[in-house]
Amino acid sequence: MLGTLINTMTVIGGSFIRLVVNKGIPERISQQMMRALGLCTLFIGVQGAFKGENTLIMIISMVIGVVIGESIDIDRRITEFVNRLEKKYMKKKEGQKHSIAEGLITSSLLFCVGSMTIVGCLNAGLMNDNTMLYTKSTLDFCSSMIFASTLGIGVMLSAAVVLVYQGGLTLLASLAAPLLTTSVINEMTCVGSLVIIATGLNLLGITKIKLMNYIPAMFLPILLCLFI
Repeated sequence: MLGTLINTMTVIGGSFIRLVVNKGIPERISQQMMRALGLCTLFIGVQGAFKGENTLIMIISMVIGVVIGESIDIDRRITEFVNRLEKKYMKKKEGQKHSIAEGLITSSLLFCVGSMTIVGCLNAGLMNDNTMLYTKSTLDFCSSMIFASTLGIGVMLSAAVVLVYQGGLTLLASLAAPLLTTSVINEMTCVGSLVIIATGLNLLGITKIKLMNYIPAMFLPILLCLFI
């Protein structure tokens, strides 16, 4: 769990540093930063999407996954919960365009989706090797500073998601390892990268996709790879 704990602290630290020094950034620069982040996010998503080896698994995962997500409406439930906390404990600053929920969901996806997360947690859980998670922590530290400048405190709160998600994967690694073959990891990365692409489109203001409703799709390759 050491790698996950350090990763969690880097997200908190990077966000905190940026929030403290965020005063005085002109609106036009903030808007351009958001567009730049959107473009970078699209690149990350497209790059990871090509790791998939079976297009059929990707299609089935996305279709069934979004049906599950929409049926439960994960995005609405999480957004309403975070918005209630925001109204109760925090006041939205004047001129703030992005809600805490938006920052939380967007940054959580970026920090938790990808082969580096899965493989890093497996290495930590099975071999006590945190090298990959340390590398990811460095990247997330820089990313959290960038995203916190535009998405606000929601980025810092995503550290809790990183802790639960990566910690859970690490603790369950010994049980899940036989199922998480290279092919499964590649397909999970492919599907997750499509969600990252959707995140980039949202950041650019092109779409308003309910990102959290696509999360179930990321785990379906574990089952589908057994039959397809």
